[in-house]
Amino acid sequence: MAEIVVGPIMEKIINACSDYLEEQVGWQTGMKKELERLRENYPKIRAVIFAANQAQINDKNRALNKWIWQLRDAIDEADDVLDEFEYMKHKQQLSKNTEETKKRKVTSFVFESARKILKIGERGLKKDPNLKRLEEAVHKLDKVSADVTTFLHLLDSAKQEQQEEQRELYVARETGSLPTNDLIGRRKEKELVMEWLRNPSNDYQTILYGNISLICIVGHGGMGKTTLLQHIYEDEITKEFDLKMWVCVSNNFDAKEVIADMLELLKKKRPRLEKLEALQGRLKNEVMSKKFLLVLDDIWDEDEEKDKSKWENVLAPLASGVFGSKILVTTRTDSVALMFAKVIKKEEEIVKLKGLQEDECLQLLNSHAFAGVENPPDDHKKLRAIAAEIVKKLLGSPLAAKVIGGVLKDNLDERHWRTVLESNLLGQSSINSILRLSYIVLSNPLKSCFTFCGMFAQDHKFDKDDLIRMWISLGFIQPSLDQEETMEDMGGRYFDLLVKKSFFDKFGCDIDFAYYKMHDLLHKLAQSVFIQECLRVEDSTKLPSKIPETLRHLSVQTTNLDILRKIEKFKHLHSLFLFYKDSNQDLCSALIKIFKASRSLRLLYLFAPYWNMIPEEIENLIHLRYLKIDGNNLTRLPRSLSNLYHLKYTIYLGKWRRNQPQVDFLPSDINNLSNLHYMRLPMNYISLSTCGIGKLKSLQALYLFGLRDLNGYRIGELENMNDLCRLGINCLENIKYAEEACSAKLCAKRRLTDLTLRWSNTDSRNIDLDENVLDNLQPPKFLRNLSIIGYMGARSAIWMNNVIPIFNIEEIYLTNCLEWETLPPFGQLPFLKSLSLFNMPKVKWLESKFNGNDKYHAFPLLEKLYIRGLEALEDWFEAGVAAEDGCLFPCLIKLVLENCPKLKELPSMPSKLKSLKIKNTGWKTLNCCSISNSIPLEKVEVSDCPNIISLLLADEIARLAALRHLTIVNCPSLISLGRYREVETTNNCHLMLSELRISDPSVLLMEPLRSIASLKELRIRDNDELVSFPNEAEQWLLNNRSSLSHLEFYSIKSLQSLPSYLESLDSLQTLYIYVLPMLRELPNLPPNLQFLAIGQCHPELFERYGEDGGSDRHKIAYIPDIQIQP
Repeated sequence: MAEIVVGPIMEKIINACSDYLEEQVGWQTGMKKELERLRENYPKIRAVIFAANQAQINDKNRALNKWIWQLRDAIDEADDVLDEFEYMKHKQQLSKNTEETKKRKVTSFVFESARKILKIGERGLKKDPNLKRLEEAVHKLDKVSADVTTFLHLLDSAKQEQQEEQRELYVARETGSLPTNDLIGRRKEKELVMEWLRNPSNDYQTILYGNISLICIVGHGGMGKTTLLQHIYEDEITKEFDLKMWVCVSNNFDAKEVIADMLELLKKKRPRLEKLEALQGRLKNEVMSKKFLLVLDDIWDEDEEKDKSKWENVLAPLASGVFGSKILVTTRTDSVALMFAKVIKKEEEIVKLKGLQEDECLQLLNSHAFAGVENPPDDHKKLRAIAAEIVKKLLGSPLAAKVIGGVLKDNLDERHWRTVLESNLLGQSSINSILRLSYIVLSNPLKSCFTFCGMFAQDHKFDKDDLIRMWISLGFIQPSLDQEETMEDMGGRYFDLLVKKSFFDKFGCDIDFAYYKMHDLLHKLAQSVFIQECLRVEDSTKLPSKIPETLRHLSVQTTNLDILRKIEKFKHLHSLFLFYKDSNQDLCSALIKIFKASRSLRLLYLFAPYWNMIPEEIENLIHLRYLKIDGNNLTRLPRSLSNLYHLKYTIYLGKWRRNQPQVDFLPSDINNLSNLHYMRLPMNYISLSTCGIGKLKSLQALYLFGLRDLNGYRIGELENMNDLCRLGINCLENIKYAEEACSAKLCAKRRLTDLTLRWSNTDSRNIDLDENVLDNLQPPKFLRNLSIIGYMGARSAIWMNNVIPIFNIEEIYLTNCLEWETLPPFGQLPFLKSLSLFNMPKVKWLESKFNGNDKYHAFPLLEKLYIRGLEALEDWFEAGVAAEDGCLFPCLIKLVLENCPKLKELPSMPSKLKSLKIKNTGWKTLNCCSISNSIPLEKVEVSDCPNIISLLLADEIARLAALRHLTIVNCPSLISLGRYREVETTNNCHLMLSELRISDPSVLLMEPLRSIASLKELRIRDNDELVSFPNEAEQWLLNNRSSLSHLEFYSIKSLQSLPSYLESLDSLQTLYIYVLPMLRELPNLPPNLQFLAIGQCHPELFERYGEDGGSDRHKIAYIPDIQIQP
């Protein structure tokens, strides 16, 4: 069934055609009657389509299905014609503007008058080819619409009013976002896995995977395998692992892709798909001597022998992880568990998930059905009784309970709930039929949005904003009734509705890295109902033999150029996803043919790692709204891109090339695209300034607008760009008069949330002008993120000294503001979460006196504070200002202080602090605890602090239970880690450090470090005086021999010998020795060492242990992986 939003498109056609008729002379009689019939049939058509969708009779009534597709074809054709009208209108307007700049007003007036007379004459004589096409399209649509009477009997089966669709989208109850994320049921299974995580399932073995344990969670689709592991993955117990990775494995997976997924998670950057061996080596180095937790989600049973070989390639690098590493697998079949057991040569371990108990399933359904309904009244007892009956038909499936709960949530009406209960689909006792019911009750717009997701691969990671752009480009999003709401806002509402209905699941806690996935059963549902208009071709050498004529959306992944040549015959495509990884030079000719044939394309995605150009013939795609290019070799975008006047979204995902010219990547007349909403390019590919950029009035993000003292480049270009959400203005020093800054009218841009103001470094700057310019760049009160760079004023802007204009700010970044002396009252901002202050050498206080408040809650929501290069900073508050006890930074999680030599110590550590870094401060002591009973401090770094005498660790061990990473480097005055120079030995030391970085081994002899016996990683670095290790330090190493897995010596320039007890470190697996120029020989090394790296040491060391004939090479030959460099 063609799930089309008939109403809005037909309305658009009827209204637009009526407008055109007003200008007609000779055509009004024929077309007018046809439009009147269309208006008459329009309500009947909507009703029939609605009834057909509700009854789901497409398979039973072929005549109806055929008619609907005829209607769809007619609507698409008419829509294309109207789209071309708008295109030509825009083109003529551009030509007119160009002519007017070239000719005098009198000449222009004469020309324009003549043109209008000629145009009217042509229409009167029926010579306008575009109007002729419109007449034919309307006639065809009228003819198809007339057949609607054949299907009016279907109206009797429609049990809902069509207005329900609009109620769902526009008048939805504000019931909060999602149901609570508590795990319902699965307590027994969760505890089994948690216990398995706590306790090694076997003793240490010398076999390849002796350090790793693996368990499989097995259950049918929709049983909650992934949900169970999500709760476990986020549990406190997993903090004991050094590394955590979650990889979703697709069908017919590629070993290199899975390894690349792991590396992306660990390095926050996706690697290039090199040779398998290179990727394996990189992963091996990342997990070396680390205790890791890996989740492999949704593994399918396909070709056992082939899969076994691929998994051997994936898991081989993980063998370098330390003892206690864990792998969790979710799958539907026991055979996958058996296959993994064979790979790692261990007994299979399985936890099976069956259906939830009926009461648990009911609890889960109710949590979604009543989400956001506070204290449901007694009259919901009837609904709960109906829910109990519904649950009996759900087969204990958590997925079914969630999606049916979402169906019920839309309407807390007993009749609606009974309709769901009595549905034939719900009575079929099939999870697929249950999910189909949840789809049927969606409104038509939501159906279109959901089914389109079937175009993507299973387990695809959806980016919310990008998917919304695609929906808009394909016409799935209806305009909002609220004129203040954009199409993107409306699309966000659609997406959130689908999330609430459990059609999408969110992954990733950090909003910057969050993504969404669709359960594979829902993905299959989307594909099944989209089958008439969607086709995916993956790694195939040929197209399917039977392709429906109704095809509108095509995705092709191939290296076969012949397949691309056949795409040109699909002339009605609305979206094309093309993945071509070959470097065949004939590709360009194939693209040219596609561009000339598939003129109805609205969306084009090109994945082309080897392409260096896109053909200029792309200008044939005049209906194109969305263009996304993923490749690294493009040197510029096609010049004809500026002729695609309907284009809304342009995205190029190439890599940042430092030497890439900036001036030629974009067409010079890119400002022709007045409908452009969003453009994403690598930073250096964006021209710093485009002449007349103010013509792009619909643009929502302008990251780099470089000002010049020339027409078309001044700040006044921003005056009418009122849709901007993100804006970066560069070269503000080019503003010559402060009043000129007012012309940007930033305060009027109500949608602006992110603003960057940047002055370039110049020798001669007018401080007063900088101050006045900043005064006149007041942003709107809705601003969330503010960055100011290179400002040379001595004071804050006037609007910054009053909390009201910047009330909603969440993030502030100030850097290289060399003359700024007094900061605004940032501590009063109620929503501020991140504050960064860099290279501001004249600031003396972090917070100044404000509005007469001598005492108040300072920085109430601040989570991250970065201060670097504030050499004059003396205190946290100006004299006379103080925070209430315990109310300084109450929410602070991360604190970084660097190069602030005059700054006083904090009175106490913030109670929620997790990460602390101080470098080159004047502090004498560091109190690592707060006034509260405990502190979740996980990481402490202290370096280059010449005055620090004591770190108060030993006195507060019980309150530092979370501390795992400690760095103490270049602190020559340090004499104690406690309040006094001598601290008694700490019995039963509870300091559970995982990693310790030091420059002086004597620190190991200070309590509480002296009593530690469970350290995993030790790094000793940056010491020019150490010649040999003290005996007590060597004894300390022996005390940690059962746990220490990683040891590193770096830049110890006088050291002549390593600790003699190294060979006794039984658990040591990796040893790094770098920049030890006096080291000539190695002691005996540990027997279980897996990796040895040596570099920049004495030449004699390389000669003795080098691979090419070293005299002592045999002493280390047993180590599997050795890297020695001169």
